[in-house]
Amino acid sequence: MATKIRRWDPLTDLVSMQGDLNRLFGWTWGEGDARGWVPALDVIEKADAFEISVDLPGIDPADVEITVEDSTLTLSGTREFTNEVTDEHVHRIERRYGAFSRSLSLPKNVKADEIDAAFDKGVLTVHVPKAEDAKPKRISIKAGG
Repeated sequence: MATKIRRWDPLTDLVSMQGDLNRLFGWTWGEGDARGWVPALDVIEKADAFEISVDLPGIDPADVEITVEDSTLTLSGTREFTNEVTDEHVHRIERRYGAFSRSLSLPKNVKADEIDAAFDKGVLTVHVPKAEDAKPKRISIKAGG
């Protein structure tokens, strides 16, 4: 098997090193990666609707905004860092704070004007009803004779 010889490109290594340093300082100063804080979510399709569940612990429902535009559902908000601590008492900060935004493409056959949401125990549940023509229909089979 022949070995390919690849020309060394110092610019590639420099860009890679810059990315590593950005990640290092982002985690050190609590900023995380370039995406920012992204809450986990589940999307479950039911016969008559889509259910979207989003983990938002420690967030006031008033700090969350839900919008629909051009078949895109966007959830956004902010989790504030509220504890007053001094540097000499902090041992670890792993929870993410700051603004977040998640966007999901919705199928064409949903009733966007009937989307509703509920917040319970730190979980936001968004109910996206399907339009009538999107619901599955059972077709009966007639015996031939």
